[in-house]
Amino acid sequence: MNRLKNKVALITGGAKGLGASIAQHFFNEGAKIIICDINIDNASQRAKELNGNAYYMDVSNSQNVQDVFLEVQSEFKQLDILVNNAGINGFEKRQDLLDERIKINNLQSKEFSEAGEIESHFDVTVNMTDEEWMAMISIHLNGTFFCTREALKIMNNVNKGSIINMGSVLGTTGGPSSPHYSAAKAGILGFTRATAREMASRNIRVNAIAPGYIDTDMTSSLGDVKKLVKSSTPMKKFGDAEDISWAAVYLASEEAKFVTGQTLSPNGGFVMSQ
Repeated sequence: MNRLKNKVALITGGAKGLGASIAQHFFNEGAKIIICDINIDNASQRAKELNGNAYYMDVSNSQNVQDVFLEVQSEFKQLDILVNNAGINGFEKRQDLLDERIKINNLQSKEFSEAGEIESHFDVTVNMTDEEWMAMISIHLNGTFFCTREALKIMNNVNKGSIINMGSVLGTTGGPSSPHYSAAKAGILGFTRATAREMASRNIRVNAIAPGYIDTDMTSSLGDVKKLVKSSTPMKKFGDAEDISWAAVYLASEEAKFVTGQTLSPNGGFVMSQ
């Protein structure tokens, strides 16, 4: 308790899923909570439950991000913790891709075992539209940059703070059905390391969390892909939201005062080196 007492924490994408869980854990540890989300109704309800504040924020919109952070600075006069969590998985309206992934995976296994050659292919990249690519990069990578830039305008005034960026194991391993998501998350991990080096002189720590597959709304649509993922995970299961939230609490707290430029990856063994 009270590991984050008197800290002001802003969580993007905090209305549900990992963001909501992180907000709850931060609140339990004494932090003042600010939830930012495009779903302002859910964000407002969640903030009310945590005695916090909510703002509509489209992290891919630079002007909207700037306006919200100006309001935060005016209202709170400080910002101690930023969690860049807002994101999409790219499958929100593409059940066909999920079904195709299972189909092609099974066909490839059968073809290789029987003939030693693979004739079925999962052609995601060649069929990806500009809009699909740009939406992913804009929300994940641009959003992380926009929010970090504005947060630093507040944190730099006092030369302290903690920024936590949400990466993914796919930023390291790559995902055969998610080239745009993998690219965005890999970019976030590189951005984390670069800004950690830059901000070290100001005592502002920048770290990342790279979750494995976690049971949330975002993964609820994966269907039979879950079986494929579990079979590739040494612990043979998905993680819980709190597995990520406790990592965030640690990185935001003084317990991690000598930790910067690092990636914590609760993933059940899916990746064993970040």
